[in-house]
Amino acid sequence: MDSFNEAWEIICDYCKQHITEVAYNTWISKIEPIKLDFAEGKAILMVPGDFHRQTLIRGYMQLLNDAFANVFGEGIKICFTVPEEIVSKEQEINDSISDADYEFTFDSFIVGSSNKFAHAASLAVATNPGRAYNPLFIYGNSGLGKTHLLYAIRNEILENSPDKVIVYVKGDDFTNELIEAIRMNTTSEFRQKYRKSDVLLVDDIQFIGGKDSTQEEFFHTFNTLYEAKGQIVLTSDRPPKEIKTLEDRLRSRFESGLIADVQPPDFETRIAIIKRKAELLEMELPDDSVEYIATRLKTNIRQLEGVVKKLKAKNQLYGEKISINVAQKTISDILNNDQPPPLTVEKIIDEVARTFGVTSDDIRSSKRNSNISNARQIAIYAVREITDLSMSLIGEEFGGRDHSTIVYAIKQIEKNMNKDPKIKSTVEDIIKNIRDR
Repeated sequence: MDSFNEAWEIICDYCKQHITEVAYNTWISKIEPIKLDFAEGKAILMVPGDFHRQTLIRGYMQLLNDAFANVFGEGIKICFTVPEEIVSKEQEINDSISDADYEFTFDSFIVGSSNKFAHAASLAVATNPGRAYNPLFIYGNSGLGKTHLLYAIRNEILENSPDKVIVYVKGDDFTNELIEAIRMNTTSEFRQKYRKSDVLLVDDIQFIGGKDSTQEEFFHTFNTLYEAKGQIVLTSDRPPKEIKTLEDRLRSRFESGLIADVQPPDFETRIAIIKRKAELLEMELPDDSVEYIATRLKTNIRQLEGVVKKLKAKNQLYGEKISINVAQKTISDILNNDQPPPLTVEKIIDEVARTFGVTSDDIRSSKRNSNISNARQIAIYAVREITDLSMSLIGEEFGGRDHSTIVYAIKQIEKNMNKDPKIKSTVEDIIKNIRDR
C-alpha cells in the first residue's frame, strides 16, 4: 500500500459497514490521517476538537482498533490530536529553525539582476560608512530583502569597527519613541540616542510622512548626523518623490545621496534563494520541488524562505518526504498565513492620531478644536474607505455619533480633498500606510 491515506480509505470503508451512516458522518468522516509510524507502532489522527476526541475515545475506540487491525494487523496504537496541538508543535519546530540560524550578512544575501545595484551600494556603505553614499535610500516592495541589507550593513560595520555606535529603528518606532519622550519629558535622552550615533539605519521611513513633529525631529537628527559624517541608510516601499506627505526639505535630503531600488527576483535568483535556505537548514530538496516553488512564488523572498522552513518542519513532524504535492500544500498554507490581519477601526484611528499628534481618545471624544475635528473627520473617512462598516456602525465606533454626522464628515473630507492637493495627499498616504501595515 503506497500511503497512509490509501490505507485510511479502507479503514473508513470498514467503519461504514459497522455503524450507522449518521454516526459515521458525525464522528468518523471528520478524522484526518496525519502520520503512521510502524517503528513506534503508532498512528496519529487529527480530529476537529477535544470534545470530538473524547467522544471517539469513549464510544468508537474498539471500532477503530478493529479497523486498523483489519488493515495492518495487531499492534498499532491510535493517538488523537487536534489542530491547536499541531499548530503548537509546528511552531515549536519553526522556532527551533528560526532565522536566528540565518545570519543577515552580505554572504547570505543572494545577488541577482533585480538587486545587485542595491547590494553593491550597501556593501560600499558598509565598507566606508559616512563617505561612500550618504544617505543611501533603498526602496522596493515588502519581502524583497531591504531589511536584510540593513542588517548586513550593521553586521559588516561592527565586524570591521566594533566601537561604532549603530542605531536601527523602524519609522513607526521612531514616532512612538518621540511621543513617549515628549510625554515623559525625556526628549534630551531621545536626541542623544540618535544624534550621537555613528550609523543610523531606518526601516520603513515612509511611516514618518504626514507626522509634523516626527518630521521636524528627524530633520534635525538627519542634519546633525550628516554634518558629523555619520552614515544614514533609509528604506521605504517607494522612492522619496512618491511619499506625498513627506516635507520638501526632507525629500530633498533623502534624494541628495544615492537611491537604489530592489525588484522582485527573477527565476534563477529564486532558485538560488530556495537552495541556499535549504542548505542553511541542512535539508535536501528535490530539483523538481525547487523549480515548482520558484515558479509559483515570484514576488516575495520572505515567502520563498517561509516555504522551505515549513517543509523542514513538516518533514520533522510528520516524516513527510518532500514532493511537489507536499510543496503545493505548503505554498497554499504560506499564502493563507500571509494574509494580513483584518484592519480594525482601532488601528485606523491610531494611525490618524499619530499623524496629527492627538490621541485616539481625542478622536472619539466630543472635543471640537480644529486639529482634533480634522483628525476625526479623516479617521471617519478612512474607516469608510478601508472597512465594510455601515454608516451607523461607524458612528458607534466614534463615540455614538449619528448617521448624519458621519455622512457630513465624509463629504467634508471629499470636498477638502478636491480643493486642496495637500489634503488629498495626506489622506491618501494615511490610507496607504494603514493598508501597508
